[in-house]
Amino acid sequence: MRFLLILIFTASLVYSQENDEIKLSGSFINDTQYILNSQNYSQPSDGFEISLDRKTPILAGLMSFAVPGAGQIYTENYIKAGIFAALEIGAIILAVTYDNKGDDQTEFFEDYANKNWSAERYAKWTITNLSSLNASLDADSYDLFDNNEKVIWSELNRLEGDIGWYYSHRLAPFGDQQYYEMIGKYSQFNVGWEEFGDENTPYTWNVDPLVDQFKYYSEERGKANDFYNVSKWAVIAVVSNHVISALDAAWSASRYNKKLRINISVEEENLGYYKDYYPQLNLSYNL
Repeated sequence: MRFLLILIFTASLVYSQENDEIKLSGSFINDTQYILNSQNYSQPSDGFEISLDRKTPILAGLMSFAVPGAGQIYTENYIKAGIFAALEIGAIILAVTYDNKGDDQTEFFEDYANKNWSAERYAKWTITNLSSLNASLDADSYDLFDNNEKVIWSELNRLEGDIGWYYSHRLAPFGDQQYYEMIGKYSQFNVGWEEFGDENTPYTWNVDPLVDQFKYYSEERGKANDFYNVSKWAVIAVVSNHVISALDAAWSASRYNKKLRINISVEEENLGYYKDYYPQLNLSYNL
């Protein structure tokens, strides 16, 4: 109603400035009718609609994309805002917690491998048993160790490639992520575990069982992967929460704008040879 009064009052002022002889009575209805008749209105106004306290869908969406729940507060959906905020906090805590668990578990199984698995033991067993692995190869053709009895990685990889067959993989460089994965995943590396023995211990990959250290290490490495998987899905949940919250906020803003409307129009009424004009204000609230 305040908006309508301002509109009529402004129109009255403009008209009075254009014609100094016009004297308004101060009566809302009479002055409105007088102005409209003086302007020779022959057709009623179609009116126009406005929404009170409109919400911008784009702004609401951007707010929730940045901080889930913010757009819902803007559109006055406080319960939804709390839900999205709680999901965000919970998913972040879960992601950080399990990522830290994965780091701790990784540190644990890598330390266990460094203490119990040896590339030198693996290389010695391989070259000692070369005739049973691949009879066509000559052990003297490979110089696997330097003066400090440390493995020459390039020579070891060349030997593994030449053997082929059971030696399906070439050992990754020490400390590499693939290094720690291989020694607990492929049975060709079983001979490198301390529990296995030395280069004179007999072993047939498809007959003799894996040593307990191999199995234990594999399980511990698997735990780290499980922790990281939980963290990964929690991060996916965080991203999804941002997107869903943004879409919901934009939709909520659009719905909010459709709820409350004001329609202001000027209606015409024929009274015989006389036309009467009167303003009309309509309020609507849509659920």
